[in-house]
Amino acid sequence: MSFVSNSPLSGTANTGRLTALRMPATVALSFAIIAIILAWSLAPQFFTTYSPVVGVPADKFLGPSFSHWFGTDHLGRDLYARVVYGTASSVSSALVAVVIGVLFGGLIGLLAGFLGGWVDVVLARLVDVLLSIPKFLLAVIVVTAIGFETINAAIATGVSAVAFFARVTRSEVIKTRQATFVEASYLSGGSRWYILLRHVLPNASRSVLPLAVLQFGESILIIASLAFLGYGDPPPASDWGLLISIGKDYLKWPWLVYAPAFVTIVTVLSVNRISRWLRKTD
Repeated sequence: MSFVSNSPLSGTANTGRLTALRMPATVALSFAIIAIILAWSLAPQFFTTYSPVVGVPADKFLGPSFSHWFGTDHLGRDLYARVVYGTASSVSSALVAVVIGVLFGGLIGLLAGFLGGWVDVVLARLVDVLLSIPKFLLAVIVVTAIGFETINAAIATGVSAVAFFARVTRSEVIKTRQATFVEASYLSGGSRWYILLRHVLPNASRSVLPLAVLQFGESILIIASLAFLGYGDPPPASDWGLLISIGKDYLKWPWLVYAPAFVTIVTVLSVNRISRWLRKTD
């Protein structure tokens, strides 16, 4: 007896599944870049022997070389070391922003979509107000109110992302709540909390993951922009945005700008590529 199906539909389904599981080379490269960035943030001392704050005045403004991969700055500090040590602040701040957006935005969207009625109306209007304010402007307003520090910039960025997570979560919750298996669970005697935790939340969170990954890259850009404008930690901190801000005063030595800018751009593009791939395989 043969168990091999000759149905064209079966072959199409298997082909689609294999295509979804196959990882493109650009995605693999993006994961490798993000792995390096995370390693820099967790153990920067393993990637450079130079100090990010102590320099050699005689070595100032040296161009990129085997001794100094990104060159040196106006105080003779190794720029590669400053970029590597600044990764921890940039990555952790972006993670804080994403966590704030996911937790508070997800909670708002979950309550609005699941409870409905006047709760949905009130929370939806709150989300509309937040969406009417540009994200960067809202981040500037919040960080101005709570203080000029990198952690405050992360909080401000997270607040600016709450509305987007709330909107996506609400939409997914409403779609899941109307599904047949949820109605069947209701009819079989499932409580509202059981249905919320067992069915609605897991299904609604599937669409939040790609958005969270995308928001991580956007948070890096927003926090770097705030640091560039002086809303982050002051020198000798080495946040990527601050390094670009310092480097713009020495455009005669362009590596002071393009080295941290290149790392920032490559990181954000890699995160965006991973996010697009996750949306396609969802």
